[in-house]
Amino acid sequence: MNLTKENILKALQNVDDPDLKKDIVTLGMVENLQVDGNDVSFDLVLTTPACPMKDTMVKACETAIVYMVDKEAKVRVNATHRVKQNERTDDVLSGVKHVIAVASGKGGVGKSTLSASLALSLSKMGAKVGLLDADIYGPSVPTLFNVHQSPEMREINGKNTMVPLESHGIKLLSIGFMTAQGQAVVWRGPMISSAFKQFINDVDWGELDYLIVDLPPGTGDVQITLAQQAPLTGVVVVTTPQQMATEDARRAIDMFQLDAIAKPIIGVVENMSYFTPDDAPDKQYNLFGKGGGKKLADEMGLPFLGELPFVPSVGESADNGVWDVDSKYMEPYIQVAQQVAQQISVMQYAK
Repeated sequence: MNLTKENILKALQNVDDPDLKKDIVTLGMVENLQVDGNDVSFDLVLTTPACPMKDTMVKACETAIVYMVDKEAKVRVNATHRVKQNERTDDVLSGVKHVIAVASGKGGVGKSTLSASLALSLSKMGAKVGLLDADIYGPSVPTLFNVHQSPEMREINGKNTMVPLESHGIKLLSIGFMTAQGQAVVWRGPMISSAFKQFINDVDWGELDYLIVDLPPGTGDVQITLAQQAPLTGVVVVTTPQQMATEDARRAIDMFQLDAIAKPIIGVVENMSYFTPDDAPDKQYNLFGKGGGKKLADEMGLPFLGELPFVPSVGESADNGVWDVDSKYMEPYIQVAQQVAQQISVMQYAK
C-alpha cells in the first residue's frame, strides 16, 4: 500500500500555487490529512476566498495523488481559505486583516460604485467584509445600499462604540447614516480628520478579512489620516480612460508613494472603459477614450487590475441599493475583486 501520508505529501509538493510560485506543502496549505484504506482527504487552505484557480488546484491535487501514489486512491479535497493577517505595529482595527483604500484623485470616475462592488464580490466569495464610507462631504453608501437608519451605540469595555449597519452581509458605516438625506456636512479639515479617526477607533468592526475604505476625491485630510492612523494594506486606484482622469489618478498614486505616507499601491482599475449595447453584443464603444488606465499602470510600474464596462444595470443597482451579485453584469467586478485579493496575497507572502 503506497497510500501513506509521507508519499501523499511528497506528491503534493508537485502542485504549485500559481500566484505564489511555491508548492502547496511548502506554503502550509495542506491541513488535516487523513488516510483510511483507499480514502484520502485533506483541507486545501487557500490564501484568499477569491482564488480563480481553486478548481484547477483541487484537480491537480487529485491527479498528483492518483498518478504518483496509487491509482486506486479515492481523493476528497476540501478547498477552504484563510486570509493572512497584514503586518501591524499596534492594535488599531485589530480584528481586521486587511484595510483596502479605494482612491481616484478626482470625482466622477465611479470610485464609490467600485468600492461597493469590491465589497459585494469579496463577500460573495466567502470573505468577511466591511465598507467604510470616508467621503464625509459626499457620502454614497446610504444610497448604494438603500440604508438610512442611524447606527446603534453600545458600551464596550467602558467605551461608547458605534456598531456598523449591515446589508448584503457587509458591515457598513457612513456619515450619511447620521445626517438627514441631502443635508450638507459643512466642516473644516480638522473636524473631518476627527470624524474619520472615530470611524477607525470607536467602531466595533469585529472580525473582518477585508475593510474597504471609499476615500473622497483629492489628496487631502482623510487620505493623510487614513495612511497615518490605520494599518493600511494598500490602495486601489480608479480612473476612467481619458487623460484628465489619469492625470488626477497619477497624483493620487504619487501621494501614497511619498516618504511621509508610503503605502503600497495594489493596482489600477479602469472604469467606464467601453459600452456594449444590448442589441449589439459584438460591438464596443469607447465613450471616454481607450487604454488610459493600462497605460498609467505600465508607466508607473503597477499591476493593472482590469477594465470595467459602462453598464446601465450597475447604475440602476447603485441608485436603488439593490444588487444581484449573481447577475451577468457583476462578472467583470468579480474578476477585478479576484485580482485585488490575489495581489494582496502575493504582497503578504512576498514580505
